[in-house]
Amino acid sequence: MEPLDLTKQPPRGPREQLDGLLLMPRTIDKLRAMLPGGKPGEYKIPGFSARMLEKIGVKEDELLEAVRHASSDDDVAVWLRAHADTSKYPEVNQHFESLKVADVKDPTGFDERYPVRKRLGLQHLLDVLEADDREHFT
Repeated sequence: MEPLDLTKQPPRGPREQLDGLLLMPRTIDKLRAMLPGGKPGEYKIPGFSARMLEKIGVKEDELLEAVRHASSDDDVAVWLRAHADTSKYPEVNQHFESLKVADVKDPTGFDERYPVRKRLGLQHLLDVLEADDREHFT
């Protein structure tokens, strides 16, 4: 896969799915930004992506290698079917769709990181990520 410059465009949205799993296309984009020639900007794996990977039993460095050698998202999906607990996908999707600001351990820190949340009165965390991406790249 080609590296990405996430200083010029955001990763794909958190609700986009690969093979039925939320956040995976976004995570792939973040990993592509970590490849030689890529630029992650303010995006990183710790956070939503790391929690998603933990829930499906995949290590970040192993997925990075899969992305490095993949020619497309389809190749990554095939790799995930062999290395992830795909039976967890529905549970993982439900978990992330249900997360709200009230679930955050440090709401003040969250609002500092994502000021759009408070300004728009958003409650669902995936809505916050989408709004933050729009705000930074429009």
